[in-house]
Amino acid sequence: MKIFLDTANLESIRKFNDMGLLDGITTNPSLMSKEGGNPKDAMEEITKIIKGDVSLEVISTEYSGMMEEGKRLRQYGKNVVVKVPMTPDGLKACKSLSSEDILVNVTLIFSANQALLAAKAGAKYVSPFIGRLDDIGQDGMHLIKEIKEIFSNYDFDTQILVASVRHPLHVIDAAKIGADVVTLPPAVLDKMMLHPLTKIGLENFLADWDNLKSGNPDIKI
Repeated sequence: MKIFLDTANLESIRKFNDMGLLDGITTNPSLMSKEGGNPKDAMEEITKIIKGDVSLEVISTEYSGMMEEGKRLRQYGKNVVVKVPMTPDGLKACKSLSSEDILVNVTLIFSANQALLAAKAGAKYVSPFIGRLDDIGQDGMHLIKEIKEIFSNYDFDTQILVASVRHPLHVIDAAKIGADVVTLPPAVLDKMMLHPLTKIGLENFLADWDNLKSGNPDIKI
């Protein structure tokens, strides 16, 4: 399963990319606004740092505007995936952009019907927002199971990109189902690396080494 980072924060992107953990990036207007500064500069830098797919989102809600913005976003790099909303105009833009070999991520997916239509329109990625479904008392992970089952029945090349991930258990559940991608906020990826027994074990190893070295001050690994 591929791991994308859901952020526009360059420090976080460099940090996890240097660890070899990132297969791509997803962004949106809210994330860009959170970081401040010039979004153009941020998008240019992100596409340089990351070799994998970088989803950059259109602002327009009408077809013509999505097409114009999508083509402009694509100029930031060949690894740019244009993110469009799950609306009638978004599906139309998805079909048109895909026909011009511009990859598309259809976002704000909340039902299997929407995912099916996005795949039919030629999306490379569909982005179901599981955390937001959980917030309103629905089972977000059940949606991933439904989409996975439907896509497995046919020859869709569309990948399931699990979004709105709130905690590490979402990642494990998505991996068990066989989702293609999860996109994570930096805080969730940080939590995935941590376990109290790892910390305790390391502290014990270091304490034992210090004891050994106290009797042999010149010893080295």
